[in-house]
Amino acid sequence: MEKMRFFVDTHDSKNSTFPAGITPSQFEAFYAEYEKACYAENVVPVRIHVGYDEGRAFCLNMATDAEAVRRAHERVGLPFDSITEVKMASPGDTFFRQPESK
Repeated sequence: MEKMRFFVDTHDSKNSTFPAGITPSQFEAFYAEYEKACYAENVVPVRIHVGYDEGRAFCLNMATDAEAVRRAHERVGLPFDSITEVKMASPGDTFFRQPESK
């Protein structure tokens, strides 16, 4: 299996990348379809942070590359503002830090 990496994608209703006025129940129904698309592209959805009032979402996924995350979004017609590879940075991640590979 290829090494999985973390990616954050962003959505904002001001940029038409998040549905303005979506309700939590509508989002839940949409997310079920997005989750299926993720698994079809070998993407693991880890966590989503949604600001319904602000019309913004931040999604953390694991995938082999950003292209897989992009394809998952395309499968459900969900535009995004950005997809960024990130490293985990919690206190536990810092404490148990692995030596950097060269």
